[in-house]
Amino acid sequence: MGFFTSPIKTFDDLYTHQLQDVYYAEKQITKALPKMIAKATNPQLKASFQKHLGETEQQVKRLEQVFGILGQDVKGATCPAIDGIIKEAEELISDCDDAEVRDAAMLASAQAVEHYEITRYGTLIAWSHQLGRGNVVSLLEQTLAEEKATDEKLSSLAESKVNKQAA
Repeated sequence: MGFFTSPIKTFDDLYTHQLQDVYYAEKQITKALPKMIAKATNPQLKASFQKHLGETEQQVKRLEQVFGILGQDVKGATCPAIDGIIKEAEELISDCDDAEVRDAAMLASAQAVEHYEITRYGTLIAWSHQLGRGNVVSLLEQTLAEEKATDEKLSSLAESKVNKQAA
């Protein structure tokens, strides 16, 4: 069975697992962001992380709505991918002695998380359409739009300030 808590035999099982996977990921991100907020020295980066923490908390609630609409129990499935991204970020950040370099490392790590989430939400939206679950698409699309906007803001911040300060 590998990493998964139950066998995936059908497309519906795969969809449910993906939903549980992203729920777990969002919950892990809500635990990781406060640590990044505390370590960020660039005021704009700190503010960006604070804003995204609030968005992530809302995204968790949206996923709980999706589970409810689909008549499923709210639960997460361990996601080795997000665990790995977060672990890598923690190790990278702890290895940075310079505050400005650490900010650049945190920003890059945050973008890795965003890119992971973008792929997951995009997939869930496509699969929702395929499985006739259009009633949850708008909730998933709202989160996907937030993830893309966060990624764009982080890119802009990296290019205009954080990376220059770290260099």
